[in-house]
Amino acid sequence: MTIPRAILFDVYATLLRVGPPPPDADVQWSRLFLDFFGTTPRLGRLEFSVACNQVVARQHSIARARGIPFPEVLWPSVVAEVLPEFGRLPTAQRGEFIFRQMQVGRTLFLQNGAKEALTFLREQRCVVGIASNSQAYTLRELSDHLAPAGLSLDLFDPEVCFWSFAHGFSKPDPHVFQMLTARLGARRITPGETLMVGDRLDNDIEPARAHGWQTWQLTPAAAGKPGQGSFYEMLAWLH
Repeated sequence: MTIPRAILFDVYATLLRVGPPPPDADVQWSRLFLDFFGTTPRLGRLEFSVACNQVVARQHSIARARGIPFPEVLWPSVVAEVLPEFGRLPTAQRGEFIFRQMQVGRTLFLQNGAKEALTFLREQRCVVGIASNSQAYTLRELSDHLAPAGLSLDLFDPEVCFWSFAHGFSKPDPHVFQMLTARLGARRITPGETLMVGDRLDNDIEPARAHGWQTWQLTPAAAGKPGQGSFYEMLAWLH
C-alpha cells in the first residue's frame, strides 16, 4: 500500500458511532412537540418513523423512475409531508426541530480512535475529506462531537467533501467517487494515493476500489487483515 496523500471518511458508523435511542426518548418526543407546537404529539415516535419511511420509499421510487439508481431525499421535505405544521415554522425553527427530532431517535459518539487519527492527519497536513450519505443535520452532529476533541469541520476540505443531501443521489453511486476522483486529480492526487475509510463494503469499500482507491474498512476490533481494523490500527499503518 502507498502512503495516501488524501483520506476521505464516511460519517455514520465510521467517524460517529451510532447507538440506541436515549432512555427518555418518549419524554423528549413529547417535549419536542410542546416546545415547537404547544401541544402533545399527534403521532408517536414509531408511528412518525413508519410514516416517514413510507414517504422516503415513494420519493425514492419516483427518483429511480427518472434514472437515479441511488437517490437521496431532503429530510425536511419528508417531515413536512408527515407533519404539515412543521412547514409553518420559521426556517431557523425548522432546522432546530429536525436536529432535536434526530437526537430522539439515536445516540451518537465519536468513534474510538477517531480523535487520534484526525489529529495526526491535521498535523501531517494531509488532504482530508468526507464521502457521506447524510443530511444537513449531519454537519452539526459531526461538529458537535468533534469539538470536545479539539477538532472542527475546518479539518475537512470542502472541495473533497460529498454530502449526499446536497446532490440528490448517494453512495454507492459511482458518480460520487468519479466526482471526488476528478477533484483530487485536479490537485495531482491520483486514485492510488487516495484512501477511503468506511464501515460498509457495499457503500464505501467496493465502489472506492472500483475507482482505484485504497481502502480501509473500519471494524470495532482488530481484524488481523490488511486494510481492515480499528482507527488505532489504521493510525499505526499511517505512522
